[in-house]
Amino acid sequence: MASVIKPEELESYRNMLTGLRARLCGDLDQMTDEALRGNGRETTGNLSNLPMHMADVGTENYDQEFALELIENGQATVAQINEALARINAGTFGRCDDCQSPIAKPRLQALPYARFCIECARRQENSA
Repeated sequence: MASVIKPEELESYRNMLTGLRARLCGDLDQMTDEALRGNGRETTGNLSNLPMHMADVGTENYDQEFALELIENGQATVAQINEALARINAGTFGRCDDCQSPIAKPRLQALPYARFCIECARRQENSA
């Protein structure tokens, strides 16, 4: 099925997606470094040999879990971006994966890696 988007618009979306992917990958690398660097004195700034308070340990664990969730979400978004770039190459970008209708351009501009039109996305959210 032919794309509903003009070639110059496709190139604009490709540039938007690659820029977003580069920015996300940089953010993910930085968050991963911060979240996964050693524990204990290195991450807490605790330079003394005194034991850490349990509340501090709990806060540190919460912060690390939160960062890891952000990383996981970011990785999922990068995967969606890669899929959108593959759809551009395959000539199917801009069509809903479910009903094959064109995805509205304002939706693609807001969420360039969108796979579904608004109606199908709502239907999927309601069924989940």
